[in-house]
Amino acid sequence: MAKKADGGNVVVPILEGEDPWTADELEEIREDLVFDVQRMERALATSARGLERLFDEGTEGAGRDPADVGSSNFERDQEMSLAQNARDLLDQAQTALRLFDAGEYGWCESCGEPIGKDRLMAFPRATMCVTCKQREERR
Repeated sequence: MAKKADGGNVVVPILEGEDPWTADELEEIREDLVFDVQRMERALATSARGLERLFDEGTEGAGRDPADVGSSNFERDQEMSLAQNARDLLDQAQTALRLFDAGEYGWCESCGEPIGKDRLMAFPRATMCVTCKQREERR
């Protein structure tokens, strides 16, 4: 059983046949989640500045060439899509970090079974086991 920085125990479930979590592995998972949150927050701030610039440029110069307007609209739509993706990733990382700190990390939010150590090590933001995630993606 690994120890949290505050002295409490962190228990993350494993699938049958997996090795138990070590304190170092759990510390690395938490550090990865904190890093992801910070990285996505920076990405969102950068994206917001970029969108602000694109919207400001879009209001300048009446009579602009239609190709320029179309290009600006495409760039703005692409930046908005990237911003939404960053928001989604931030939400995932924040949720996983909150679950980790609450001692509820590693359980599938759909079926309630362990997500699995290998999956969590590869994708620390996972909140569903592979089976449930595949089922969701097929819908």
